[in-house]
Amino acid sequence: MKLNSLRLAALAGLTTVLMSGAAFAEDFHGFDPANFDGNMVSAEQLAAMVTDAIAANAPRNGEKLTIGFANLARDVSFCLKVEEGIIANAEAAGIDLQVVDNRLDGATALANAQSFLQRNVDFVIEFQTDANFGATIMQQMGDANTKVIAIDIPMPGATFFGANNPKSGFMGGAYLGQAAVQKFGAEKVLEGYFVVGELPQSGAVPAMRTNGQVAGFKAEVEGFADDHVIKIDTKNTLEESFTQMNNVIGRIPAGVPIMVTAINDQAATGMLRAVKQAGREADLIVVGMGADELQTMVDEPEFVASVGYFPERYGNFLIPLTLMELAGKEVPDTVLMTHYMVTDGNVCDFYSDFACAAEADAITFEFPEEAYQAHLAEIRQLPELQDSLNLIPTN
Repeated sequence: MKLNSLRLAALAGLTTVLMSGAAFAEDFHGFDPANFDGNMVSAEQLAAMVTDAIAANAPRNGEKLTIGFANLARDVSFCLKVEEGIIANAEAAGIDLQVVDNRLDGATALANAQSFLQRNVDFVIEFQTDANFGATIMQQMGDANTKVIAIDIPMPGATFFGANNPKSGFMGGAYLGQAAVQKFGAEKVLEGYFVVGELPQSGAVPAMRTNGQVAGFKAEVEGFADDHVIKIDTKNTLEESFTQMNNVIGRIPAGVPIMVTAINDQAATGMLRAVKQAGREADLIVVGMGADELQTMVDEPEFVASVGYFPERYGNFLIPLTLMELAGKEVPDTVLMTHYMVTDGNVCDFYSDFACAAEADAITFEFPEEAYQAHLAEIRQLPELQDSLNLIPTN
């Protein structure tokens, strides 16, 4: 799959949001996290970064820098795209990359982290789902003086890179609300049920995404009843999402709208399949999260959109950020992706391997900025987020 970089750059401009100190302003051989378009930097730039990194931190093996990457799950499309981007950048930089699979399991993530330390790697990029293991992993990394970047799920003391959870969630929920009203009509939507596929094991920060989905949806569907919101635990897999959706669909009266979204595209796809198996696709509308299951979105008419995360570009950020840290440069504590709605009507604008649909999208999406700002103000007061205020954007 090829990314349409020129079109993306024109659409996106800046592709990251910095949440660190306002004084941050560092350009590292053309890579500035505050003003980066997400396209891979040149091999020459990466080589210069490696030279600076080695000057500040000589390779522990005495030969070349070694980076450990612990992937969330190597059988998930989103994670594979992240991995491919990291590999491409590591190869271009001429550094050694060791990849392991955390298998969506905290104990496995801890064992993998300990393996990295035994192998004396120079730096670790962690993508692990269980918030209960984050502190233990980081304590052991700290004891070994090994720095870490955490992807999407924060770990204490690690640089955070990845999703803007509040905004991406709110965006997806609001899109689903607008599209559902267009498809079913406002009165009919109020009779329907909104099913959200959550991931509680990853803690309060990823929960900002699914809670944002609910807030965004309700911002667009005034008067939607709280008891018509059903939350299921997807455990981040298509199979579990299918099972849990299958378990709850009997609670939803026949003939009413079934409005679905989830923590990621895989979970949304599992929920979609469960509704279709029940023969109720005529009542269904789905918005995904990640835009990494694009073929499903294009093929399934009920899957009307997904929030773009652009995982294939994660490596373009992560390897320069890693080298920046190793070089002793000032690095923001949080770097967030900028998200866009991806539909079958605009998918070709982002991914040249896909053609755009001949028909225009059913809605012209309007992001409810005022309601979003009220949502941000509300979540900043939540006790469970007081240690993560740097992960709540200002816009």
